[in-house]
Amino acid sequence: MSYLAHYGTPRHSGRYPWGSGDNPYQHNADFLRTVKEMKAKGKSEKEIAASMGLKTTEFRNKQSIYVNAEKVDRINRAMKLKEHGYSNVKIAELMFNSASKESTVRSLLNQGEKLKEDTCINTAEALAKKVGTKNFVDVGTGVEREIGITKTRLDVSLQILKEAGYEVHSVKVPQINQKGQYTTTKVLCPPGTEWKDVQQHTDKIVSLEEYSHDGGQTFWAPEYPSSISSNRVAVRYGNKGGLEKDGVIELRRGVADLDLGDSHYAQVRIAVDGTHYLKGMAIYSDNMPKGVDVVFNTNKTSDVPKMDVFKKMKDDPDNPFGATIKANGQYHYKDKDGNTKLGAINKLKEEGDWDHYSKNLASQFLSKQQLPLIKKQLKLSIDNRQDELDKILKMTNPVVKRKLLADFAEGCDSQAVDLKAAALPRQSAKVILPVSSLKDNEIYAPSYKNGETVCLVRFPHGGTFEIPELKVNNKNPQGKSMLGNAIDAVGINAKVAERLSGADFDGDTTVVIPSNSPRSKVKITTSDISEYTGLKDFDPKIAYRGVEGVTAKLPEKRKGLEMGKISNLITDMTLKGAKPDEIARAVRHSMVVIDAPKHGLDYKRSYEENRIAELKKKYQGSSDAGASTLLSRAKSVAYVPETKQIRLKDIDPKTGEVHLEPTGRTYTDWKRNKDGVWESKGEKVATVKTSKMAATNDARTLLSKNPNPKEVAYADYANSLKSMANIARKNLVATQNIETNAQAKKVYAAEVASLNAKLNRALQNAPKERQAQIIANKTLKQKQAANPDWTADEIKRAGQQALTAARAKVGASKSNVQVDITDREWAAIQAGAVSTSKLTQILNNADSDRVKQLASPKNTVTVSASQAARIKSMLNFGYTQAEVAEATGLSVSTVNKYL
Repeated sequence: MSYLAHYGTPRHSGRYPWGSGDNPYQHNADFLRTVKEMKAKGKSEKEIAASMGLKTTEFRNKQSIYVNAEKVDRINRAMKLKEHGYSNVKIAELMFNSASKESTVRSLLNQGEKLKEDTCINTAEALAKKVGTKNFVDVGTGVEREIGITKTRLDVSLQILKEAGYEVHSVKVPQINQKGQYTTTKVLCPPGTEWKDVQQHTDKIVSLEEYSHDGGQTFWAPEYPSSISSNRVAVRYGNKGGLEKDGVIELRRGVADLDLGDSHYAQVRIAVDGTHYLKGMAIYSDNMPKGVDVVFNTNKTSDVPKMDVFKKMKDDPDNPFGATIKANGQYHYKDKDGNTKLGAINKLKEEGDWDHYSKNLASQFLSKQQLPLIKKQLKLSIDNRQDELDKILKMTNPVVKRKLLADFAEGCDSQAVDLKAAALPRQSAKVILPVSSLKDNEIYAPSYKNGETVCLVRFPHGGTFEIPELKVNNKNPQGKSMLGNAIDAVGINAKVAERLSGADFDGDTTVVIPSNSPRSKVKITTSDISEYTGLKDFDPKIAYRGVEGVTAKLPEKRKGLEMGKISNLITDMTLKGAKPDEIARAVRHSMVVIDAPKHGLDYKRSYEENRIAELKKKYQGSSDAGASTLLSRAKSVAYVPETKQIRLKDIDPKTGEVHLEPTGRTYTDWKRNKDGVWESKGEKVATVKTSKMAATNDARTLLSKNPNPKEVAYADYANSLKSMANIARKNLVATQNIETNAQAKKVYAAEVASLNAKLNRALQNAPKERQAQIIANKTLKQKQAANPDWTADEIKRAGQQALTAARAKVGASKSNVQVDITDREWAAIQAGAVSTSKLTQILNNADSDRVKQLASPKNTVTVSASQAARIKSMLNFGYTQAEVAEATGLSVSTVNKYL
């Protein structure tokens, strides 16, 4: 029989093996005796730890280990003597020089039988076994909950292993879905492992637990798509009506493997013959040709072979469409023989998903409007933020206040960079679908009143000439038949779509803004495209068609960079009052750039013929200059010295400004010389990538030399947001901890227990999420190596797909384990039944919108049973959402709940 005698001992050195001396725990005894003597002199734990060069936590762990080690020594000695056949009395004489200690021996022997179950030692053994000689094991936050021990016991187990020579390092793993963000992972490693060994091989970090997911009841991962035969698909070419519905996939109703479920429309991918796929918006049609179940509408002409109209599937078993299928975006059905089959529909988005798009005004659009509207919306944004801050400052629960102040400050800082403003009244995002019978000045939009005027804006937004002004026609029979009371879709014809920056109907969206009606207070500036020379009917694929093998092709990887340059130029030109014909030149070039990689367009000839260098010199200072106004500079890249993560002490208590501490990290800058040999160019300070707006304390430093009043308005807006962020942080620092109420703990004991259980479940997700990130990073690296020409968008999509699959594999899902705080549990929190540390953890794992709702309750509209019945009845009789809302005096969003 062997026992873990060496666990819990300090590192050993010298010629003798561990435990070979007369008293292998003499050092332990010296340590404990010293502690005892210092405590007798009145020294505190903190003072004793400092005298030994230890942190208080390290001291406590070491003390626990040495106490445990002495105990293990006595137990081991007693059990070994017993194995040699000695009686309990004889063992007492040998160990304690007294036969009367027989009961003590009996106790030691009983404890010895339980020693194998000792949590700390068993945990240390399990960890050591998992590490072996080559593994790196995740021992970070939440691991203790997975294996059912306290954090203290895990810390002691790790200290035992560190004393035995194992290494513990903290490394950073890139977050797949948050570029530039990292997850810090605490890792246990074999003896002799250096930090760099782990950081360079994060893909080798494994979890202590072997995960298995629950058969799909909670977590979902996409399956390889099921294909339909191309014989079931008809192509409607552009010259035969397909142009009017370009991107629309029409489905026969009642076909089992082509079911949209509860949706009337969805953005989908459908595999064909196992080699190609259809991409577009799927809707049901009651006018289908005989012999087919799918009609695909395209702008291509009928001389293009059928299969060339479809997209080729990618050689990637995890993502053959190069797109992210939404959670539960696939389904299964029973065939005629009762067999379960995977349906052919793969949804990216479906009815209702577009309704959740954020409602705000991008500077790309608003900055091209009149100054009074700009100032009005920016002021409204500040007023909304100020109102939010005032409500937070009035909160009585300090922990909740601190959490919301931190979120508020972060939100203000982010808003100062993206410069988005408050939405206009009743503004909404809608996906567009074709209703060919509508006139060029009409729109089918059941969320809006029949006859009112709306303006449409699509991004990227080149100028006011791309804003169609339309009248709502909800009486259109085709629109009513196709869309009915669509929550987040509108119908327009192909000509209107073309004016929307050349939109098609494969899932493109638009912002709908009620405006420009005689009684409307909102006036949107639009302009006639004919004012912009050479834009009307401009087709970049014809004007700048490249010659295979001759024309320099724009790599897909560089498209984003070139688009950024021309977009910034258009913004700067607009702010500086460029003439319409100059704007037209820049817009034409942007249209060439965006299609150049896909169609092999001659973007260099476009640059020359549209005299882009001349425009850059005039409006940005020189032909090779970049962003020159605040609006184009705000998001421009800036590199600043690498800093440590923000801590409370980094916040100035008087001003709320953040002064982050530099890490001081440096690296060797290597360059290859003309002979191909790498040479060191010296040490450089490590930097991180950020934006120019985030890097400055004063937005006015980004203004151009002679700023336009619009530019100044945005600078003042950004500074107001930065100021509010500082006020929030200043109050955050001044907010004290909560005082726990013992009586409240008793009154709300059930609620506290419920919150603890929910929190425990949420925290158990942390190790799983870390492992998912590790697996996804490994998968993504392999895919990138196999596809070196991937663009940033392709890498992003592949990463998201890899993360979705990895989360399903390990059972990680933050949304499924979020702490959902009930009203009664909130009452317990407000009464002081939950401690500061516990409440902080709860808030960090709860839905922030739900917390805000609980902390600042709003008056909700109550709909009576009779009102609800009336709403449903009117909707069933064909009234639009807007008509029902007007008749009942409710908002459209309230009516939508009864659709």
